[in-house]
Amino acid sequence: MSEFVPSFDDKKIEKKWQDIWYNGDYFNAKDFSDKEKYYALVEYPYPSGAGMHIGHIRAYLGLEVISRKRRMEGKNVLFPIGFDAFGLPTENYAIKNQIHPRIVTDKNIETFIKQLKTAGFSFDFSRMVDTTDPDYYKWTQWIFLKMFEKGLAYKDIAYVNFCPSCKVILSNEESQGGKCDRCDSDVVQMEKKVWFLKITEYADKLLEGLNDLECNNRIEIEQRKWIGKSTGAYIYFPVKDSNERLKVFTTRADTIYGATFMVIAPEHQLLEKFADRIVNLDEVKAYQEQALRKSEFERIELSKDKTGVRIKGLEAINPLTNEAIPIFISDYVMITYGTGAIMAVPAHDTRDYEFARKYNLEIREVIEGGNIEVEAYTDISGGKLVNSPLINGLQVKKAIAKMIKHLKDNNLGQAAEQFKMKDWAFNRQRYWGEPIPIIYCDDCGVVPVPYEDLPVKLPMVENFMPTDTGESPLANIPEYVNCVCPKCGKPAKRETDTMPQWAGSSWYFLRYLDPFNDKELASKDKLDYWGRVDWYNGGMEHVTRHLIYSRFWNQFLYDIGVVPHKEPYMKRTAQGMILGEDNEKMSKSRGNVVNPLDIIEAYGADTLRTYVLFISDYEMSTPWNENGVKGARRFLDKVWRLFPKVNQSDQYTKDLELIINQTIQGVESDFETLKFNTAIAKMMILTNEYNKLGEISKADYELLLKLLYPVAPHLCEEIWNKLGHKDLLVFEKYPTYDPKKLVEDVIPIVISINGKVRDKIETKRDLPKAELEALAKSQEKIKSYTEGKTIIKVIVVPNKLVNIVVK
Repeated sequence: MSEFVPSFDDKKIEKKWQDIWYNGDYFNAKDFSDKEKYYALVEYPYPSGAGMHIGHIRAYLGLEVISRKRRMEGKNVLFPIGFDAFGLPTENYAIKNQIHPRIVTDKNIETFIKQLKTAGFSFDFSRMVDTTDPDYYKWTQWIFLKMFEKGLAYKDIAYVNFCPSCKVILSNEESQGGKCDRCDSDVVQMEKKVWFLKITEYADKLLEGLNDLECNNRIEIEQRKWIGKSTGAYIYFPVKDSNERLKVFTTRADTIYGATFMVIAPEHQLLEKFADRIVNLDEVKAYQEQALRKSEFERIELSKDKTGVRIKGLEAINPLTNEAIPIFISDYVMITYGTGAIMAVPAHDTRDYEFARKYNLEIREVIEGGNIEVEAYTDISGGKLVNSPLINGLQVKKAIAKMIKHLKDNNLGQAAEQFKMKDWAFNRQRYWGEPIPIIYCDDCGVVPVPYEDLPVKLPMVENFMPTDTGESPLANIPEYVNCVCPKCGKPAKRETDTMPQWAGSSWYFLRYLDPFNDKELASKDKLDYWGRVDWYNGGMEHVTRHLIYSRFWNQFLYDIGVVPHKEPYMKRTAQGMILGEDNEKMSKSRGNVVNPLDIIEAYGADTLRTYVLFISDYEMSTPWNENGVKGARRFLDKVWRLFPKVNQSDQYTKDLELIINQTIQGVESDFETLKFNTAIAKMMILTNEYNKLGEISKADYELLLKLLYPVAPHLCEEIWNKLGHKDLLVFEKYPTYDPKKLVEDVIPIVISINGKVRDKIETKRDLPKAELEALAKSQEKIKSYTEGKTIIKVIVVPNKLVNIVVK
């Protein structure tokens, strides 16, 4: 850090006010207050060993400003913080350093709290939650059991995403792009019996709930895209010479006459069922093994070369043409998507077209307009049907409706909806997670742990290394595994998998309302009082996962009568990332990481806060620039140095009334729309105007301090105190502007001769027409154009122009 000469002692001032704030409980929300409630929520941090990074500062500052502003507006503000501490990062660190995850977590949380306070965040630290605390995860387990009770938690054999490096099963959301979102290793497919949460049952509700969520288009699009609702039809293709039918889902039932072959996933049950009829079974099995070694991303990548094997000995019947068509297996069809089988219409689908060309299959046009000799014709949303006897000449929309009716009437198919979102794979084969409260009994089967026996505690063990077999380390602890069946009393076994990290974060916003309740996850009175989260901010990278998961859990809890609102959030926003000075994402490997504590040490917390908010539009990503940090500090120095200029007047300085009211209006609007950079710019302009004057009033100065306080609270509290105030700025009334004072008293007037501008003057607003005309005529410049000429008429537009017509 380069040297600079400070005008005030930031370390002394910041420590002073942090002690006062946190020891005085100034930020603690009050249950059932007479004030209007306001619930501001940030995504709580994962307390890693590295401590708080610059991304945390950026993420929390948005609602930090809003929360401080809301308190000044007289609201009872709940701005809580907690820690999402289960999961792979802590466990991996613990394994590497041979320290128990419990010890690592406790140390990291302690460090994190200290760092948050060092940055001056106004969190309610009295309501902290920790997902690894048994008193917390007791209720995570309770919610799981309720889902099990309602049939929403179930166990099934499925192909899952397995990370060979982390040795853990991942959900689709945790392995997007075919990569583990923790270690970036390639994910492979593994067949395993796993727990699922039936989130698909809530797909329509999750889509409908978006209508009740204030958010930007990008957030809504991400939600809708992940849920991925498609409306279409199931069509049944008979397997030739059998009673079996292949079921496919399609959004384009109208193109069925163009279906010239079928493709099934390598995992499809048809292959096992008809193994004795498959002539090239060895070739098929070899292809199946090859597909299992590929990640889901590799299999569905559009640009990759299409591979497959024709299943010799099996054919399907197109139910509309009654033609026998070949069946292939190919890895671009996923068993987890749709039905694991597709009807291929190569004339109008790029993947099918490439596949048909490669294997010399028929390509039959059914929608006119393209040249299928050259490429697939895919611009078919509004075309006319051809080569389709039942629907020839119809436009697509009518053709689809007629075809679906025909399929249904003839038992060949039915109207259907499908979702891209799949049920949530909900177990992990690791130690550091919430135990799944399930017992297996040879006589009673799958038995839930009785509610009164919760929590099922995670045992303190020395060996928490993951296994290569895909089993949890808990499976190697007999005293944990062996138990008694709560139904019949006979010896039984515990479930040894643990919940994913997303479990504890799917409902934490509810626990903040009543964090110490040991009888229920939160009392009805407190749930009713605090209601929905008024404003929730977090990273765009969590918009898909956490937003969908937490909305799902909340909707389920609403359906069983536990919470009073279907949707948990009123408003959801997202901040952009701070990149390294090299314009790349910050990472240790790139050596471009900025430690916020280093900035606080060199320049102070208020400088860091000011710069992080001023650096760019809050919702956009932007590179770090240390010169900008210095600029933010120079601004705060200017505010400090105004103190000697202050007189004791409690009225705004007359010449400053306009810009003061404009600044109040502008900052108010900018704060509420997350335009913190322009809000700070407006305060900088106001400060510069103050500096132009020999003195300013106490009212002028106090106004600036109130506006700046949510951004740079330590400095503002110190100056406020130096001005003689005993009460803190925390609850001081937030400034409001006077609309009448937003209008400038002096305005520009254009003077033209015969319509051509010849001069400009400034006058008082609303000057009478006669006075404005006389003033215009008296200008020396105008006289030079009118002398010796006849003035035919004068057109006066008040507050705007004077046009003199001469001959």
